[in-house]
Order: sequence, then C-alpha cells, then structure tokens
Amino acid sequence: MKKRSLSSRSRASQLIRRSGTLLTLLVGLSLHSCAPVPAQRELAAAGAGLEKLVKELGTVVREHAVASVNSSGPAPGIAKGEVDNSDSTGDFAACRQFFAGGRSPAVAPRPTHRALCYEAFAILHSGETRTPVFVAEKLNRQSILDADEKRSDKFFGDARLPRAERAELTDYKGSGYARGHMAPAGDMPTPAAMAQSFSLANMVPQSMKQNSGPWAKIEKDTRHYASRAKGDVFVITGPVFDVSSGTIGANKVRVPSHLFKLVYDAQTGRAWAHWQQNADSTKAGPPISYGELVKRTGVNFLPGAPRND
Repeated sequence: MKKRSLSSRSRASQLIRRSGTLLTLLVGLSLHSCAPVPAQRELAAAGAGLEKLVKELGTVVREHAVASVNSSGPAPGIAKGEVDNSDSTGDFAACRQFFAGGRSPAVAPRPTHRALCYEAFAILHSGETRTPVFVAEKLNRQSILDADEKRSDKFFGDARLPRAERAELTDYKGSGYARGHMAPAGDMPTPAAMAQSFSLANMVPQSMKQNSGPWAKIEKDTRHYASRAKGDVFVITGPVFDVSSGTIGANKVRVPSHLFKLVYDAQTGRAWAHWQQNADSTKAGPPISYGELVKRTGVNFLPGAPRND
C-alpha cells in the first residue's frame, strides 16, 4: 500500500510540473493578441495538452483515493485452506467493530475474496460469484433510533473491486431478480451509510416476492429485536449457492439458492439464524439454531463469541 501511495504522489508531482510548464507557455503566447498563425496553433496545442494533463492528474488523484479506501483489503499471501480460528481478523483490521469479539467468520480464503469496510457494515466479497460471501453489522438501540434516513435508491457498481470481479447495473436489468440488500437500507443510521448500502457489492440476485415479503419481515423483526436489546446485536447475512445455481448478466452474477441471517445477542450470548429459499414461493418460518447454520454452511461465524444457546 505504501509503495502504491508513493507512486501516485510521484506521478502527481510530475504532472503538476508539466502542467506548470504548459501554463507558462500559454501565458506567454496569449500576451500576443496578434500572434501569427503558427503561434496560434502552438497556443491551441498547449491548451489541449494542459487539458489532457489536468484530466490525467484527476485520474491519479482518484486512484490514490481508492487505494487509500482499500487499505483494509485482504492481506497478500494468505495460505489456502481453512482460516485458523485463533486469528480470523486480518482482512478486517479497519472495521473489527462489526464482529463479535472483534473476530470475523472463519471462512476458507480464496484469491478473489476481498474485505471491504463501510461506515455501518463490512463485506467479504467474492469475485467468483460477484456477490458477498457475508455482510456483517452491529446493531443496538441507538443505531436503530438513528436508522430513519430517506432511501437513496442509487445503486452502483463498487469501483473498489476489480472490474472483472464485480456486478454491474446491467447484470440485473431485465433479469427478473431484485437487487437484494444483505445489509438492509432500513438499518442505515446516516446518509453516508444509506448511500453505501446501495453498492452492488452488498447485493445478491433475489426473488422479488421473497425480497419484499418474508425476507423484509425478517429484517424488520431483527431491527425490532435490536431496539429492545440491552447491548449490541451482531448480524451476519449472506447467500448460499448449490450446484444448480444459475447466473445473470454478462458478468455472470450467481443466483443463490438460499439466504441466511444470523443474529447474535452479545449481552445474553444467544444466537439463532433465519434460513430462506430464494424463491417466490417462500413463506416465513421459524429460525434455526446456530449449530444448524454451521452444519449447513460449514462456517464458524462466531469464532470470538461466547455463546449460551
């Protein structure tokens, strides 16, 4: 990260020096109101060159900003295989507050897994499915009281992800699937968090009826529980795929067969999960135990949390 920042600064410095040279030339030429045609051509060329350099400088600045935001991304050189439960926080060093005990789920790392930190949630994103692996939130009474922001409804492809690993708006257009939030817009406590929740990195292709019906009820019930809890409630939401899972769009965004939402009350130590099929016919049903969720997914979602369930 440091090497990349220095490189960006160096490029910016070079562009600024070149821009200064062109600006000096422009000023000198413009002083001659009756300049001959060759000088006028030179003036036009210098102006075009300066405009090009300014655009390039803007690109460098944006690249540096994205690199800075991505400083919380996955550490290089992670060995393949299951993550050691004794240390599953490396990818989310900048946003451990969203995980119980400060430790993220013990997911087997893959080359295209990328950790993304946002204001009100954290995402482990898969470049293979172009969806989240999971999305983590920390809710409590105050955050729910603050969650009264107006929906932005401005979906966007997340530029922090490589183009080949992310979903785009065109993938969902005409697909027949909703852009289903994993961290719900209704949980967002600030305008910035609300805007960030519409990143496609936070979405999965979801049945429209399930999204607006039984799944929306689960989201509402979870907020209601958090608003009455005596402390923090950690929520982890994500998709589940099977061998028959299809894809949508040119980027082949995978369609999950099921969705889960894990709820953990840090005060009581109780944990439970909602498990729903991603289908129009889905009905609301009772939650499953934490142990059953682990059995179905093969993931220890709460490696740092004492449980009383």
